Amino acid sequence: MSSSSAPRTVLVVDDSAFMRKLVVDLIDGSGEFRVVGTARHGADALKKVHALAPDIVTMDVEMPEVDGLTALEQIMRESPRPVVMLSGAATGGAHDPVLRALELGAIEFVRKPSGPISLDLAAAREPLLSALRAASHVNLAVAALGTPLAVGPHARAAIPDTTATCVVAIASSTGGPRALAEVIPALPRALEAAVLVVQHMPAGFTRSLAERLDANSRISVSEAEDGEPLRRGHVYVAPGAHHMRVARSAEGPVIALDDGPPIWGVRPAADHLFRSVAERYGAAAIGVVLTGMGRDGAEGLRAIRDAGGAGIAQDRDSSIIFGMPQAAIAAGGAERVLPVEQIAPAIAELVAARRPGGTPPRAARSVAREGHRR
Repeated sequence: MSSSSAPRTVLVVDDSAFMRKLVVDLIDGSGEFRVVGTARHGADALKKVHALAPDIVTMDVEMPEVDGLTALEQIMRESPRPVVMLSGAATGGAHDPVLRALELGAIEFVRKPSGPISLDLAAAREPLLSALRAASHVNLAVAALGTPLAVGPHARAAIPDTTATCVVAIASSTGGPRALAEVIPALPRALEAAVLVVQHMPAGFTRSLAERLDANSRISVSEAEDGEPLRRGHVYVAPGAHHMRVARSAEGPVIALDDGPPIWGVRPAADHLFRSVAERYGAAAIGVVLTGMGRDGAEGLRAIRDAGGAGIAQDRDSSIIFGMPQAAIAAGGAERVLPVEQIAPAIAELVAARRPGGTPPRAARSVAREGHRR
């Protein structure tokens, strides 16, 4: 790997010579990163990774001979390093290749603005540079553990369609789809709460994320719709490019979507959601901050704690990027700091404690002290 003072080196992989040139020009023109080579398909990429040892790889998905997903899987197995998918491919639905790439270990993805050959690639400059910056902060040991979910039907028992009196709000960004793929499928079907998820993702991909999670979970998952009532035992994923909050209506709490200005440079933003959840649900609110760059969710999680609710942050060792959880811990919003595999059981425990006559969660105070020592 390059030294911390030198620009991070990048290998650009795309089957189009024209696109390779555009990507190289964007990256080299930033002054933050330096392209050390290019590859025309996955097999070429594997050779160049071993020969050039780049710090980061940008990878197209659809390529001849060896496609991007196959190459990604081999890179993460043989010579792990941060990989950013730069692709015009998006089939939609639970089998979207971009989501599978994130499960296999890709750090982030950037959409080519107008398909595989995008003359307007300059429009993706900032998202691409942001993804490369995130890749520079990755916990590679976690990223290299990626395994794809087996998408298929999941048996579910019917539960009463009742208004949620408890809400779980979850924030995630870089590495979030991987973390959500561990947390959401582990939630019980009869969870007596609505779950609201803000994942920093562009429009068009959050529906596929929701469908993929739904196909692998006991609890129902869908992309949120404006005006939709909050029902217990259901997960609502904020649509890309829209903020999500909880609002009141004559029939009870509903989801409200808007396209207001980005917060912390992102839309949807978790702080926007968390504050509304704190205001509407108070002690019946639970906030969770998962892996990601930046500090979105930190102030909102503190607002939930100040309103009497509970706060959880993912720990450093299981986070692909510890930025968001670390900010949430520093702001005092996290009473528990947990590895990702312990978060779903903790959510279920905290929700159960908020039922009438529920038992207060055990050891929350001691876990909180442990978390602040990290």
